[in-house]
Amino acid sequence: MRKIIVCTFLSLDGVMQAPGGPDEDPESGFEHGGWQKPVSDEEVGAAIAGWYEPADAMLLGRRTYDIFAAYWPTADPDNPFTERMNSMRKYVASRTLTSLEWENSTLLQGDVADAVRELKASDGGDINVVGSGDLAQTLMRHDLVDEYRLTIHPVIIGTGKRLFADGAVPTALEPVSVSTTKSGTIVGAYRPSGKPRYDSY
Repeated sequence: MRKIIVCTFLSLDGVMQAPGGPDEDPESGFEHGGWQKPVSDEEVGAAIAGWYEPADAMLLGRRTYDIFAAYWPTADPDNPFTERMNSMRKYVASRTLTSLEWENSTLLQGDVADAVRELKASDGGDINVVGSGDLAQTLMRHDLVDEYRLTIHPVIIGTGKRLFADGAVPTALEPVSVSTTKSGTIVGAYRPSGKPRYDSY
């Protein structure tokens, strides 16, 4: 059984929107694009590279696919991520796209949850969900996420899309590994472990 792993950069207040650049995703008037790099460091980069070692595919929503497909095919070939991103298999969930131009990309057919269940049951390595907040929330609602790998950066953004938005399914998490980089970024891996427990002091 393949694992579905949500890999996401978060601000301290949980914002995941447009970490990579000012014009990445201005939806809903978002004005804080590019917030991640100033609060990142080489340890964060090494951790992210490690996320891709056991994975042989990415699962992307339409918006993230569009951003990546516009960038990676012509990205600097000396960037160690360029070859990796272009060569990996990409599975794309979209209700509007009818064809995909980026190499090694496949459009999921039918119901997204059913299609992802089929992917999980197929042969292969881990499948990383990168960005793709709406898709990640769909996967959470259908209990399809096997692990979260998060970088939580020391900055408060205040507005924007959040990975764990209002209405997220209450879920207990088991820490797999948690560390802090010299810039103060928390690099954490967590596995869902059923329902939260409740108690009082």
